[in-house]
Amino acid sequence: MRILVRIMRNLSGREEGQTLTEYGLLLFFIAIVAILAVTFLGREISTIFSNIGTSLAG
Repeated sequence: MRILVRIMRNLSGREEGQTLTEYGLLLFFIAIVAILAVTFLGREISTIFSNIGTSLAG
């Protein structure tokens, strides 16, 4: 976390750095949402695919 803060401070003075920081934060938040979605919905999605596989097999 300290490294991320240091990088953000170093890049804050340049315009390209601001864009890079924005993309980095966006990527970070998308990753967090994806991890949370898989964590909370993983079992339900697994059950759905198992039911589909069972229906196709027999």
